[in-house]
Amino acid sequence: MTIVKQMDVRSNIKKYFDMAFNGEPIIIPRKNNRNVVIVSEKDFKEMEKARRNAAYLAMLDESDRQLKEGRVIAKTMEELEAMAEE
Repeated sequence: MTIVKQMDVRSNIKKYFDMAFNGEPIIIPRKNNRNVVIVSEKDFKEMEKARRNAAYLAMLDESDRQLKEGRVIAKTMEELEAMAEE
């Protein structure tokens, strides 16, 4: 992880983009703690996938909790097909 002033990024943007592409996150501090991080698209996609997976696992945990509490509704296939036709 590299911390770089905004002015340095402006004057050496290719260098920092290349570093990010090679897996080195670049942190650019800004006023009022509004910092920015440059990461490669590959790393960004991995972070997004991890975030979606965490949300999905939380949803599964909630479903499991509801099932254990008996808060379920059971439907036969015929009932589901009738609902789909409505």
